Amino acid sequence: MDYQYPMDMDWTTEEIVNVIRFFESVEKAYESKIPKDDLMSAYRRFKEIVPGKADEKKYTDEFKEVSGYSAYLVMKKAKETADGDPVSMK
Repeated sequence: MDYQYPMDMDWTTEEIVNVIRFFESVEKAYESKIPKDDLMSAYRRFKEIVPGKADEKKYTDEFKEVSGYSAYLVMKKAKETADGDPVSMK
């Protein structure tokens, strides 16, 4: 990883860690696979920190720009994946 995760300097350290955990989950879906429950848990926590759709889009678009990984497509795939199955973009 040769990029920085998007974040808001007003977030607490715990919130920053949780947002990074969500983006790492997106990376894992692209690079290998991640249990759907783990991904959904990371996303729910991300949404507690970034509840607005506009802000979510801003941060996930910034992440896609620097990483090439689409959080939107990963979450779309997760919704299509059966519970208990891993999510993978491969």
